[in-house]
Amino acid sequence: MIGIIAAIAYGILALVGGIIGYAQAKSKMSLISGVISGVLLILCGVAQFRGVVWAGTLAAVITAVLIVVFVMRLTKTRKFMPAGLMAIAGGVALAALVADAFV
Repeated sequence: MIGIIAAIAYGILALVGGIIGYAQAKSKMSLISGVISGVLLILCGVAQFRGVVWAGTLAAVITAVLIVVFVMRLTKTRKFMPAGLMAIAGGVALAALVADAFV
């Protein structure tokens, strides 16, 4: 159950972050990637809740990819916000998704 909550919460965070990135910096890439990854994570969480077995794996893969992207961005910009926050939140979400898979 914690994996479902983590996928949906991180999905909402990615979605809102993409919208904020576009609003503040006019970054179309932030909007596109935030909306796509956020919606996919939310759908994975809903699918997990409905018993779809592979949804947790897909949510973990999407989260892992986002962590890599945000760590690379943090390394490049050396600004904690938003990349550092998203990387940490992604790590927490990934830990919850993996822990949920073994319960």
